[in-house]
Amino acid sequence: MDWTAIFNLVNLLALIAWGVLILLPRWPALLSGVLYLGIGLLCLIYASGLIGLVSGLLPSGGPSGGADFTTIEGVRAIFGNDAGVAIGWTHYLAFDLFVGLWIARDGDAKAISRLIQAPILLATFMAGPLGLLVWLIIREPAARKQGRFS
Repeated sequence: MDWTAIFNLVNLLALIAWGVLILLPRWPALLSGVLYLGIGLLCLIYASGLIGLVSGLLPSGGPSGGADFTTIEGVRAIFGNDAGVAIGWTHYLAFDLFVGLWIARDGDAKAISRLIQAPILLATFMAGPLGLLVWLIIREPAARKQGRFS
């Protein structure tokens, strides 16, 4: 298994989806493409890789054994080989892109300028939770104005 190729593929897929989300018009078909061809495909790659590793169907290129999420040493071991890094990175990319899509849709629904959204989306792309935190702060007045927090 060429984990470097998978890593490069998921990076390219995420980069294209983020470019669409930030730069292109928010047509329903494009947003559906980000959801299903971007996030959905990343989730499929992640799930396939995780199930393949856990079941032993895919080689990890590192020491075998169960994943231990209860200690820092256990988590370090999970990311101690190319398979763990590629699958873990895909996990981050999928969730950050999902959050970015929610930010874009939420911002449009609350009539928040795309000029304000763009740097927040970029922050979410580069540092997911930081971008989300900034968005939650920025959206608060618009959510109160609309009388809802969803």
